[in-house]
This record gives sequence, C-alpha cells and structure tokens, in this order.
Amino acid sequence: MSAEKVRVTVAQLTVSDDAAANRETAVSAFREAARVKAQLLVLPEYAAAYDPRGVGAEHAEPLDGPYVSLLRRRAAETGVSVIAGLALPAGEGRAANALAVVDREGVLAGVYRKVHLYDAFGTRESDRLEPGPAGADPVTLTLGGLRFGVLTCYDLRFPESARRVVDAGADVLVYPAAWMAGPLKVDHWHTLLRARAIENTAIVLGVGMAGKSVTGRSLLVGPDGVVGLELGDGPEIRTVDLDPSGVAAARRTNPSLANRRYAVVPR
Repeated sequence: MSAEKVRVTVAQLTVSDDAAANRETAVSAFREAARVKAQLLVLPEYAAAYDPRGVGAEHAEPLDGPYVSLLRRRAAETGVSVIAGLALPAGEGRAANALAVVDREGVLAGVYRKVHLYDAFGTRESDRLEPGPAGADPVTLTLGGLRFGVLTCYDLRFPESARRVVDAGADVLVYPAAWMAGPLKVDHWHTLLRARAIENTAIVLGVGMAGKSVTGRSLLVGPDGVVGLELGDGPEIRTVDLDPSGVAAARRTNPSLANRRYAVVPR
C-alpha cells in the first residue's frame, strides 16, 4: 500500500508592518487551505509583521501573543496545520527571527529560531536580531506519510543545515522566506532550492513573500530536482499534493544519503 499523500497550501503573501492586517491575511489563507482540504498551510518568513527596512524588537511578539494565538485557534477550527514566520522578543531591545509550527489540533508543535542571520548583500540582521542556537534539535512535523523539517530564508545558503534536518528524518524541507530582491537573487533562490532537493533526495518547498524589495517566486522541487510549481512575484495562493512514494523512489535510485562518509556536527 502506498503512503498517504499530503496536501499543502502555499501562501505567497504580501506582509506589512500592520500586525492586525497581517492576521486578517492569515485568516484568508486558512480559509482557502480549508476549502481545498489541505493538511498543511505554509506562510512566509516574518508573516506576522515585516518592514523592508529591517525587522526588529518593535515587530516582535511572544508565543502567547495575538499572532500565534490566531494560528493555534484557526488550526484547531479548520484541522489545518500551519508553519509561519514571526519575530519573537529576545531581550535587550532585540528579537529572534522564528517559525511557529502548529499542528491540526492547535498545539504549538515546535519553534525554530533562524540560525544564520542575513549579514550579506549590504544587509545586517545581526544588528537587530539574535541567532538561534546552532545545536538545537531540528524542528519537524509529521503529516501522513511525510515528515516536514523547517529552516528559514538565508539558512538555504548553508547545505549542512538542511542535512541536519534530513538526518532527523525529514522527507520535506520547508523554507519560508522574505528573499531579498537584487541582481542574481532569483537565480540563487531557484538554484539553491534545487540543489538542496537533489543532494538530500528530498522534496523542497520555498515559500516566498511578495511585495516591495522581495522576490516572491515560491518554488516546489521534487527529490529528483524537477520543479513542480513556481509562482511569480505577486501575492498568490496555490495548493499541491506531495507524494511520499516519490521520495522513496528517488532514494532507491540515488542512494547518496546512504553512501556519504561525513556527518554534520554543530559548532
């Protein structure tokens, strides 16, 4: 008997610094996910509040604040699990870039704090944010026949981060992002997502933010590196079915995970 497919709704949203408006946008995304009977809804990095000039403590709210409380309530009401980005308070006027993972019963199943801060291409997240601990256990969520592991945006440029999550059992790597626009940035996003899929024989889902200064371009890549879905640069919500049998088949044909001779050790 084949493993159960998992239906995922990809919400490429435009996000502002108006937290109340962003909560309404999340409600609309949940409504669409429930309509198509999705099991998982994925929102972008910083989905709770975003300012293209930089996200910091002024955008942060705790895990029992209005945004995560809304996610938990809507997940319980709709039976749709959710992964969404927000900024958490980190003390001394700083914040942590985080992902909240909420299961279909409304339970906060995990929190991932972004390990690699975006100090590149003329931007310095570390001026405002605290990094997550490199040695923390990977955050995963199992739905149907697939285990989903989460990372965030700039983490995509560090292949060892993905490998640690795959070593924890992930079949799908999920990268909510606010991928900054600029020369070659869309090409890097596309190339890196495909590379993470091929080298880990995993499904990779990059969910971008739409709007000013960011690229959008959400992408679904199969474990063979074939692109199954690519969105444009505007706001859009799409739903896809992920098949565990494709991961199993790719890992039989290309057993690179079994053949490797090095492990990833956090420093």
